Amino acid sequence: MAGRNTNPALLALLAARLTTRDRDLLRAVWENRVLTTPQLTSLFFDSVHAAWKRLLTLSELGVVERFRPNLPPGAGSSPYYYVLGQPGAAVLASEDGVDLSAFGYRRDRALAIAYSQRLAHTVGVNDFYTDLVGFARRRTGAGLVSWWSERRCGAMWGDIVRPDGYGRWKEESHKPLDFFLEHDTGTETLDRVVRKLDGYADLTEGSRIVTPVLFWVRGERREANLRKRLREHSAARAVPIATACRSALVGRVDDGPAGELWLPLDVPGPRLRLARLALHWPDLGPRSPSSARPPEDAP
Repeated sequence: MAGRNTNPALLALLAARLTTRDRDLLRAVWENRVLTTPQLTSLFFDSVHAAWKRLLTLSELGVVERFRPNLPPGAGSSPYYYVLGQPGAAVLASEDGVDLSAFGYRRDRALAIAYSQRLAHTVGVNDFYTDLVGFARRRTGAGLVSWWSERRCGAMWGDIVRPDGYGRWKEESHKPLDFFLEHDTGTETLDRVVRKLDGYADLTEGSRIVTPVLFWVRGERREANLRKRLREHSAARAVPIATACRSALVGRVDDGPAGELWLPLDVPGPRLRLARLALHWPDLGPRSPSSARPPEDAP
């Protein structure tokens, strides 16, 4: 991944070579730190072949840089992972009307994800995001209306809580569902995972906006143990919670995180589609003034 100097001549060349989709792709890579070939295919392309061809061109232009992580012997081959290149950062900085230093890009930091212990976690979060977008591109009436990456969530709420993502999902006639995502890879203790609820309870109380927290868990046994611990935590009464794992699929069609995988903490079942969580919790969103008053018979 050789470095390239950014100069006016190169920026002029890129202005002529980059399409609107290319610029959206660069923005997505920057916002989400690293995206793989399958993830970028889900977001922007109709076929893997088309993605490969365009991503090779973007790599040759230097606007993205790519790597393959080292895998254990026998684990097979890995797709390419893409991070923002310095010329790509210069393009985005120009769009934003700031210089490169104000934009916040540093090549060494962009490439550091390749060696980070959080690489698998970041890619897992981005799988969730791109699976929803990919589903919406195939299904009329579905859409990920908003998605905030971990980077953006940290900038917004980092002094209280640091979600792995924040989204708004809409499918067919269902009310839109706003949610926080916690992607659990199984590497943290359950105590540490459950303590995150304290921050979400504080955010709910301070903002007076009720937003569910969705735990996307690695396996069903881990999910069952997590649910038990969550129910025992006092903050679970202040925040709507649902858990899911892909192996808990109901039915024969795998719609990914949009599908019938979600189990609210307040019921034993059945599992619901992501969009139906908004129906299960009808009081999501801003609390009304009346909801803040105690009942008349309260002491």
